[in-house]
Amino acid sequence: MGRAVYTVGFWIRETGQALDRLGCRLQGNYHFREQLSRHRTLMNVFDKKPFVNKEAFVAPSASIIGDVQVGHCSSIWYGCVLRGDVNYISIGSGTNIQDNSLIHVAKTNQSGKVLPTIIGDNVTVGHSAVLHGCTVEDEAFIGTGATLLDGVVVEKHAMVAAGSLVRQNTRIPCGEVWAGNPAKFSRKLTEEEMAFISQSANNYSNLAQAHAAENEKSIDEDEFKKVLHKKYNLKNEEYSSMLDAVRETSPELVPDSTAR
Repeated sequence: MGRAVYTVGFWIRETGQALDRLGCRLQGNYHFREQLSRHRTLMNVFDKKPFVNKEAFVAPSASIIGDVQVGHCSSIWYGCVLRGDVNYISIGSGTNIQDNSLIHVAKTNQSGKVLPTIIGDNVTVGHSAVLHGCTVEDEAFIGTGATLLDGVVVEKHAMVAAGSLVRQNTRIPCGEVWAGNPAKFSRKLTEEEMAFISQSANNYSNLAQAHAAENEKSIDEDEFKKVLHKKYNLKNEEYSSMLDAVRETSPELVPDSTAR
């Protein structure tokens, strides 16, 4: 039933676009061609639809497609693609999937095992990472540009170094750092590094709130505030604290007390 309704809706939309193109041709050189973006942040695949917790942040340029669940206070950043079409994707609470990362699934592997992608709570997935049909347990850390292939399991408090390739069916034990292509055991995590993983997830949850607030503003409101800030050189300390931004005066701008 869901597929039939989807098909009818698809053909209604295609018919409307075909009529629009025909009207443009009839108007000749005088028509106004409006460029419409077909990007949808949340998109169904037949009867499979995403579920995003109301406290989660999803950037407007991200794409969450099909059977995907995003938990409380998690964040999906700009340019990310989460495609749950032939299987499902589950993301826990307080997890951040950073910019341009790709998460996909596998229907089955060669042995017939079903391979969804499951990511736990308070996980950090760095920029441009690729996760495919794998499991990442709570408070793990996936570095920038890392690739996790089918059947990989990253245990709690484990870390995959930036740029690493983790081969199929590899298990990375708790408290270990794996690095390289292919990824191999590098060393044990320190207590400070384990604490950093939790702190990183918390920092991104706070940062996501600031971005969510900005994305909710209308264009007119945003432009008006820009003019005020420029005219009166205003500084928003509350907003800066949300971003955890650090502003330091450039050394060349600091007056020299010894100068005469």
